[in-house]
Amino acid sequence: MLVVVLLAFTLFPAFWMLSSAFDAQAGAGGQTLLPREWSLENFAYVLTEGGFDVFLRNSALVALVTVFASAVLALLASVAVARFRFRFRTAMLLMILIVQMVPLEALVIPLFVQVRDLQLLNTLLGLMVVYVALSLPFGIWMLRGFVAAVPVELEEAAYIDGASWGRMFRSVLLPLVMPGLVATSVFSFITAWNEFIFAMTLLGGATENYTVAIGLKQFFGEHSNEWGYIMAASTIITVPVMIFFVIVQRRLSSGLVAGAVKG
Repeated sequence: MLVVVLLAFTLFPAFWMLSSAFDAQAGAGGQTLLPREWSLENFAYVLTEGGFDVFLRNSALVALVTVFASAVLALLASVAVARFRFRFRTAMLLMILIVQMVPLEALVIPLFVQVRDLQLLNTLLGLMVVYVALSLPFGIWMLRGFVAAVPVELEEAAYIDGASWGRMFRSVLLPLVMPGLVATSVFSFITAWNEFIFAMTLLGGATENYTVAIGLKQFFGEHSNEWGYIMAASTIITVPVMIFFVIVQRRLSSGLVAGAVKG
């Protein structure tokens, strides 16, 4: 019984979001449990008049670049710290761990200053750079455990068979660390897709570069809120994350469990 209550408590916000999104009269106030008039009017307004089609394209571009760049950099860095011995290696690992403990709010001003000095304010590129930087500590720490768990003998056997480092990396190492790579990619995707504070700070003056997280705020008024539009936009924001999660769910579960054990 307790499980049912907790499940209902967890799912009710999602149910209310969908119900209000399909309710053509949700903006009039006094929402009911089910839509009084089923309609796609809210979605049509959000995607056309609300400009959410542009925000979706911006968010998709930012998320894809962030996932790809952070995955590649985190994987190469994890191979370096797990396989090679070099000066300050332990200090680097300690710094990676410490960075993850710093609240994101404490990084807003320093990163804003750096992005401004690089002349990347109000650009998607500047936002991508920040998101990649935020995703790397978790990615490196997670993938380091996977790389360290791969027996060195497997790599040596590949070298004996005449494989180059690149061939060994593609054929031996990459398949074995793929679950961890998926787990870090999910983290990077969610960070880039849902993040608000850095996006608002770095893109505040360029509405044409807004992501979905910032675009949502335009439906909140000073004295009233357009709840039908807000819930429709929230549904549009949620769907890509759910689809991405369903696609990688199996690899994500095994990756998180294995990473907890190997790390």
